[in-house]
Amino acid sequence: MSLRESPLGAIHREHDAKMTDFGGWAMPVKYTSITHEHDAVRNAVGIFDVSHMGEVFVSGPDATELMNRLTTNDVADLSAGDAQYACITREDGIIVDDTVVYLLPDGETYLFIPNAGHDEEMEARWRDHAAQWDLSVTIENRTLSTGMVAVQGPHAVKRVNEEASTDVSALGRFSVCETAIGGVECHVARTGYTGEDGFEIVFDADDAAALWNTFEGVQPCGLGARDTLRLEAGLLLSGQDFHPETEPRTPFEAGLGFVVSLDTEFVGRDALVDADPDQSMVGIELDGRGVPRAGCSVLKADEHVGELTSGTMSPTLDLPIGIGYVDADVAEPGTDVEIDIRGRSIPAIVETPRFLQRHQ
Repeated sequence: MSLRESPLGAIHREHDAKMTDFGGWAMPVKYTSITHEHDAVRNAVGIFDVSHMGEVFVSGPDATELMNRLTTNDVADLSAGDAQYACITREDGIIVDDTVVYLLPDGETYLFIPNAGHDEEMEARWRDHAAQWDLSVTIENRTLSTGMVAVQGPHAVKRVNEEASTDVSALGRFSVCETAIGGVECHVARTGYTGEDGFEIVFDADDAAALWNTFEGVQPCGLGARDTLRLEAGLLLSGQDFHPETEPRTPFEAGLGFVVSLDTEFVGRDALVDADPDQSMVGIELDGRGVPRAGCSVLKADEHVGELTSGTMSPTLDLPIGIGYVDADVAEPGTDVEIDIRGRSIPAIVETPRFLQRHQ
């Protein structure tokens, strides 16, 4: 099966980006080196092609009710131009995907962003439930006709504002507006996945090259740097840190209870009301040599008490870090554990997953 092509694919190849299959899309891993691109975002500004993320628009008289029944947060709290993070759960409370939901400035249309390769599944889920509940909505999956980039880093606000036709510097965190950048009409949201300030920009796919070229001089970054940046920030990766089949977790196990509103009647709500997880998502810092990876066992007194789902050598902190699930009785920050890396037990300590925040 052929991979989906980003509207920026030709530009990536012109710049000799190393490409990979990510969620069924051909996407750049890196242009120079992961460390160089990572440092550009932490210290200046970088731009990512994130067109592999889904874009599903929902409108109509019952749009709010449908969104509220299919996401765990309370969509009714949103005002025009607001965004919120949420999970999408099965009846048993297991996370199917996570998403950001935008109520666009018209105050009537929702845009939600499924992860790569989930757009068709989510479109079908929304259509099936709308029909089942006899709700009047219009659902449009525009993933293939839409492009998306993220401009992130301490200089991102200044850089994007220089190119925008309206002042986006005053846009609040988790807010979205409509403006033009380099003459391209787009939605600009103060959101991101790197632990840095910045924007995510959604536009028509036909305008992708014009939008990208507006940011000439900004370091292009691939998915490799995106992964090390998000891990330092303690942000989870769908399909790896949770997956409905291979890593089935509830929002409470995954440390995402803050996006669960039990006052709404969403799918999975009843299973979560009395949830008492046996394991919790934690951060792990190693006190020894070795690079932790997904699948490494977490040990306590030589007993298996959990497993990492992500791990890396932090470029910013120069520390081996990981996140994963451990038994509830060893989840307290400060608990001493060991990480099994290829048969070697490396001393480590349980921490909150917000590595970057704690070390700043």
